[in-house]
Amino acid sequence: MGKNLTSRSEDYSKWYNELVVKADLAENSAVRGCMVIKPYGYAIWEKMQAELDRMFKETGHQNAYFPLFVPKSLFEAEEKNAEGFAKECAVVTHYRLQNDPDNPGKLRVDPEAKLEEELVVRPTSEAIIWNTYKGWIQSYRDLPLLINQWANVVRWEMRTRLFLRTAEFLWQEGHTAHSTKKEAIAEAEQMNDIYAEFAQNFMAIPVVKGLKTESERFAGADETYCIEALMQDGKALQAGTSHFLGQNFAKAFDVKFTSKEGKQEYVWATSWGVSTRLMGALIMTHSDDKGLVLPPNLAPNQVVIVPIFKTEDQFDEITNVVTPLMKTLRSKGVTVKYDKRDTLRPGAKFAQHELQGVPLRIAIGARDLENGTVELARRDTLTKEIATLEGIEDKVVALLKEIQSSLYDRALEYKNTHTTKVDTFEEFKNVLETKGGFVSAHWDGTIETEDKIKEITKATIRCVPLDSENEEGKCVFTGNISLKRVLFAKAY
Repeated sequence: MGKNLTSRSEDYSKWYNELVVKADLAENSAVRGCMVIKPYGYAIWEKMQAELDRMFKETGHQNAYFPLFVPKSLFEAEEKNAEGFAKECAVVTHYRLQNDPDNPGKLRVDPEAKLEEELVVRPTSEAIIWNTYKGWIQSYRDLPLLINQWANVVRWEMRTRLFLRTAEFLWQEGHTAHSTKKEAIAEAEQMNDIYAEFAQNFMAIPVVKGLKTESERFAGADETYCIEALMQDGKALQAGTSHFLGQNFAKAFDVKFTSKEGKQEYVWATSWGVSTRLMGALIMTHSDDKGLVLPPNLAPNQVVIVPIFKTEDQFDEITNVVTPLMKTLRSKGVTVKYDKRDTLRPGAKFAQHELQGVPLRIAIGARDLENGTVELARRDTLTKEIATLEGIEDKVVALLKEIQSSLYDRALEYKNTHTTKVDTFEEFKNVLETKGGFVSAHWDGTIETEDKIKEITKATIRCVPLDSENEEGKCVFTGNISLKRVLFAKAY
């Protein structure tokens, strides 16, 4: 199964597309640009969801659900937001089909069933949510309002790639209202920190926390915080964003509250989200030419046990050992699967679990039972060892921790060796061509320069890192004065 995967060095893009399909994560659907997320892929997404949901709730957020449709007039209320998403909107104009008199057995849109007001299928939910908040917020006692929703959104894309860019995708979007600017900014920063913590502790992906430049900012935001990750092909991927929206939406939808002093004031807002794009980041950060490599913290099955037997009796003996072992592992919080299918030979099972990125594989045969041993195979290093059956549970728990941290360390080393400081435009172009990764360079702060660099090199400013020191220098392109370095990269 894993043998016929295109190698990353040969064609990274093709490798990715093949891997998503072969590892049974997702496939293209009958609807152009939309995907079917298969059970194995969805199981990983559910693990991501569960961890993020827990982190949101621990910071005081609650889940709610808002409509898929947004009346066009509401969508238009915040001009920058409407303008920013207009080109990607799917619009509902009619509400009924009827038999087509010219084509028996076919249906057509009923011309009589035109909607009085067209409905936009949500590309993001600020408009419908802020219109709702108007009724929920009257006084400072109603604040802060901390709401999240897990939902699907539609952004009409012509060039799509499974998980990375699809016309419909799954995500969460948080939308919060606050009584002060300071509190709203603290919320936007806190959520960006949560995304970074999740990426690092669960996805084993080191990220750069930063601010987007004005031209890369979310439409309708005053400031966009982001986490940027680096994929193995040297391209950057925006893994999450958190926006300080100022009072733009409050003013557009007239959301006011009575302050403690009895004054009418507009609320301050944030919104933040991550999507199934994280699946793409997970795949591209860790996987290899043999298939998926999953960090144990997000693997649907952290351990798979494969019995090797010739007779029914041998199988029963192995099962008698495996059953209590699985029980103990589960009591220690390990997810484990016993692969006792009799339709596949052990070698084919090994290949499948390797392709699907199971972190740890345990093989037990009749000879192992005699010796009181098992064979342990690690997916991240592709190494095998013989271990004694006694005390194997603690060894498994320790190994899973080790795999999780070694995947992070490997990705961190890649990010560090692929972050290059440059001071001239020649160097800048050279690094992008030969090495890729993040290019740390001075920029004069103008959109014109940013656009010119993008036009010449296809690299964009991924972010202004939050931890970057003030350092006087000259813009890599114009030579004008610059006060700090920013990170450029080619990106997904």
